[in-house]
Amino acid sequence: MRIYDIIAHKRDGLELSDEEIAFFVKGYTAGEIKDYHAAALVMAIYLRGMTDRETITLTNEMAHSGEMLDLSSCGGVTVDKHSTGGVGDKTTLVVAPVVAALGARVAKMSGRGLGHTGGTVDKLESINGFRTELSPEEFIEQVKKIGICVVGQSGNLAPADKLLYALRDATATVGSIPLIASSIMSKKLAAGAQCIVLDVKTGSGAFMKTVEQAEQLSRKMVDIGNACGRKVAALITDMNTPLGNNIGNTLEVMEAVEVLNGKGPEDLREVCVALASNIISLSENMTPEKAESEVRRVLADGSALSKLSQLVEMQGGSVSQIQNTELLPKAKFCHEVLSPADGCISFMNAEKIGSSSVILGAGRVNKGDSIDYTAGIILHKKTGDCVRKGEVLAELFSNNKAAFAESEKHFVSAFEFSENKPAIIPLIYKVIR
Repeated sequence: MRIYDIIAHKRDGLELSDEEIAFFVKGYTAGEIKDYHAAALVMAIYLRGMTDRETITLTNEMAHSGEMLDLSSCGGVTVDKHSTGGVGDKTTLVVAPVVAALGARVAKMSGRGLGHTGGTVDKLESINGFRTELSPEEFIEQVKKIGICVVGQSGNLAPADKLLYALRDATATVGSIPLIASSIMSKKLAAGAQCIVLDVKTGSGAFMKTVEQAEQLSRKMVDIGNACGRKVAALITDMNTPLGNNIGNTLEVMEAVEVLNGKGPEDLREVCVALASNIISLSENMTPEKAESEVRRVLADGSALSKLSQLVEMQGGSVSQIQNTELLPKAKFCHEVLSPADGCISFMNAEKIGSSSVILGAGRVNKGDSIDYTAGIILHKKTGDCVRKGEVLAELFSNNKAAFAESEKHFVSAFEFSENKPAIIPLIYKVIR
């Protein structure tokens, strides 16, 4: 078998065999297939697409290209949640302790933020002392002991995906639905959870700009998971507007704790309830209505907040900062952004707002960049709110005072105003199970 022939088959629109896909993934991971051959094949896939069978095979081969985590000793049903990335998306900090408080075993590997989207690992590391690098043995032992562990992604999981993602990023082929689906699901399969709930974002701050694109990706990932023996659900959620009011690592921890205290912004609370309810419904074979009732109960009675404190304590973090978020570190400087006009906010470009927080120091442009955990934005007004010229739209926080001018310019350009309130956009467009 030759990689040349495999490239030619896909170039001509033919369906690749399981053997051809396995040959490519194994060869590329081992360094036997060169980048220029892999780039040609990935471009052919981008242009010609893949069948469901091809996508499932590619995902399975990528998942098995490295370590496959065995969570069978954790006891109970292991669950995971994945978001395709957004602005102000701190849902894992709420959802993970909620479902753990209800008996699900949360074994979660999360990523760091890059570009305008934040990362759960960065948010957790903004808590003093919190460790996100644990050995596989420590990871499993903690899940067995307290029912929850959240760590950074292991370097040994799905190495083929890491290679292919870097290649796609460099060859303008990131936007292929089969390649996105196989990338996400290969890591989820390798991480070992039995039940997976996917939060697929759509809108200005998401990779999937339209609901139709998000639904296509969601269905593909649910089909892959089901074909590979996992229970999977996908929620298509809005990311035209940042989720909640706080953007930036310590600021988002504060807001997540508010929700776990039964408070917090309504949009964040309702998306968290929906995600957690779907996880519990899947993992506990519970009706959606009963699952939602249980989720709201543990948010109201404090047991979910106690589970977050337990997680932080087990991973070396400062529990006092969860019990009193005023103890979390704060930025030295604050700058108010004032409305440039009268009117109702008809649109917010979430990607531009996320980029504004990056300028303040809250995110990375390149992997490996250092970040300022205290930098970020607190929104005072969002889409649908009516404002007067000079009224405060948001507060910017940074330890670099010189960043405010550029960040404010970027931030204000994200807003559109009109005389009338815009139509209400749903928080959750669809649930696919």
